Amino acid sequence: MQAEAAASLITTKMDLNAIIEQMETGDQDSALAALQSYNKEMNQCFTFSNEDERDREEGSLQKHLGELVLGFLNRDLQPSCLLACLETVRILSRDKHRLDPFITRSAMLTLARYAGIVVDITATPAHSHLVEGQVEGEGGNGEEAAEESSKMVKESSPHSENSDQEVIVEALKSICNILLHNETGQVVAADLQLIKGVAERLKQCHDPTWNHEVRFFDLRLTFLLTALRVDVRAQLAQELHGISLLGNQLDATLDLCWPDTLETARAGFESIPPEELPPLSREQTERAMEILKILFNVTFDTSRRKVDEEEAAEYRHLGAILRHCLLSHADGEERTEEFHSHTVNLLGNLPLPCLDVLLMPKVQQGSIEYMGVNMDAVNMLLEFMERKLDRGHKLKETLLPSLNLLTESARIHRETRKFLRSKVLPPLRDVKNRPEVGNALRNKIVRLMTHIDTDVKDHAAEFLFVLCKENVSRFIKYTGYGNAAGLLAARGLLRGGRDSGIYSEDEDSETEEYKEAKAHINPITGVVEEEQPNPMEGMTEEQKELEAMKLVSMFDRLSRCNVIQPMQLGMDGKMREMTPDDLHKVSHNPLVQPEEPTNSESEDDAQ
Repeated sequence: MQAEAAASLITTKMDLNAIIEQMETGDQDSALAALQSYNKEMNQCFTFSNEDERDREEGSLQKHLGELVLGFLNRDLQPSCLLACLETVRILSRDKHRLDPFITRSAMLTLARYAGIVVDITATPAHSHLVEGQVEGEGGNGEEAAEESSKMVKESSPHSENSDQEVIVEALKSICNILLHNETGQVVAADLQLIKGVAERLKQCHDPTWNHEVRFFDLRLTFLLTALRVDVRAQLAQELHGISLLGNQLDATLDLCWPDTLETARAGFESIPPEELPPLSREQTERAMEILKILFNVTFDTSRRKVDEEEAAEYRHLGAILRHCLLSHADGEERTEEFHSHTVNLLGNLPLPCLDVLLMPKVQQGSIEYMGVNMDAVNMLLEFMERKLDRGHKLKETLLPSLNLLTESARIHRETRKFLRSKVLPPLRDVKNRPEVGNALRNKIVRLMTHIDTDVKDHAAEFLFVLCKENVSRFIKYTGYGNAAGLLAARGLLRGGRDSGIYSEDEDSETEEYKEAKAHINPITGVVEEEQPNPMEGMTEEQKELEAMKLVSMFDRLSRCNVIQPMQLGMDGKMREMTPDDLHKVSHNPLVQPEEPTNSESEDDAQ
């Protein structure tokens, strides 16, 4: 095996040397033949090594080849030679250890020119000379570098004049590889304002000129820039009006029409119910998911800040499109699930008041209607959440986005909360099985309340607490005190009461089964249990007191040895540590009962 690897390495080195020799002649035909051979051999190579001397020697040859190819790209080339050069750059840029030739300012400008995304950067940002000096090592001051860059841009023909879309795609792929692997390349791309060039072409979302690959890699480049550069993310959102720009792009990709304000339909299928629409094409789905990912980057902090009326209108418009995405299907179940995951992630970033667009469409034949409201989107979210829950894989990443979205929607929209409650917490009839036992959605979510991942258990408890209108007694009724204790302790509600949420009052809806069993239900487990023998039956009061003092004494010893930390419930409803004085008081008066707070909460259980 080692001999074969060595032989392969020698062959590769010889090939590279031969290719470099052909490139150094400067003859286009010789270079074309050499590069086509190299590209064919290396087209499926995606893994590279930099571990030993032989790898590094080969890497040095690759860097030299990259420099020679870039030199060719700055000449007037035949179309076939130009395409071969760009294909070679794409292949070489996959190797993160040998990107030096491609991360210079001049190299990035050359690639941007062929990608058609060069913009006039006469007003160069102040930090550009640092990048130039660090990357190219050419010395000189920042003003000279800026003037040289500006001159290069002006001499570069705008790529909108280049009709060869295959060239555009190869250049875009190379830039994407560079950004993915190299931080310096990211800095240069931001400095050259490549996002502006891409945005100009994104505005042409209804122009039939551009094929799927150009559109897709424009979006992929935008995604990488916004994922890797916070400044570019802000620039796209504010200066380039990214929400509107990308919303229009998504609208065009899905081929939407607008029968009414904030109500969408697919063009040509206006009268067909969403569930009967044909699936989106593979190309539509791919582009739509890239757009959703970019919008997620751009709106990352939106839900945590206030937006003005103009922004709210943009987000509602976007929300209407996302509702359409939720009710659309891709080609295949796996692709549909991925498409819906990106949609849910983005919906979670929208300002909470703007989520009312999910309920706005009129109720039509085949719609799920509740309280006169169209619940198709909410029901789809609930089903999506349950599928993620049933799979049980990486719940924090896969389940929480949909669970949080449903929680916040239920908190601010009465109709949504009541609909979800009817599905998740229907009137309680089963009082013999514990809340966490069973296959109903309530049972599945209650099981999450004791999950090992703190985030998962907290968000599961929060969801059910909101569906119970943050009413402690109702929450305990559906989950059992043992399961509910974590959330109640964190909120200071162990003594009962209600949290600060604002909810409507409604009527009691306890079932007959629950009313009959209510007096016999163990509040800790939430079910009726068989009567257990009283362990203190037949004991005198003195014996009971002695056993209690023994128990306190054991607690005291364990506490002094730092094995446990005894806790007690404070008057504020929160747990606090028991001091030695507290334990001493209990040991001398073990039968004293804590003060029972007045419970003024009603037992109403309306839907």
